[in-house]
Amino acid sequence: MAQLRQDYQQFVDRKTAVLAVGPDSHEDFKRFWERNQIPFIGLADPDHQAAKLYDQEVTLLKFGRVPAQMVIDRDGVVRFVHYARSMSDIPENEEILDLLDEINQEDK
Repeated sequence: MAQLRQDYQQFVDRKTAVLAVGPDSHEDFKRFWERNQIPFIGLADPDHQAAKLYDQEVTLLKFGRVPAQMVIDRDGVVRFVHYARSMSDIPENEEILDLLDEINQEDK
């Protein structure tokens, strides 16, 4: 999440909404967002409803959810999915930003 916050303006410049979904309660999520000054939208999903919709793995062995990143275009089409094996297995922002540039070129 730190890397998304760091490059958030680059996503905004590409007319991209960033949404982070997490398993914590609404209160815990709000506190974390405020304490860490996260500039993008956070969605508390303690019942894993959103996770189930997008096939995000929930496992007790890994203490909750396995990270997942998705790019969904303006038409609601999932254009990129990465289900990570761990917190360190997350694509670099540059990879996502390059994909967004491609998608934005297609929309012209």
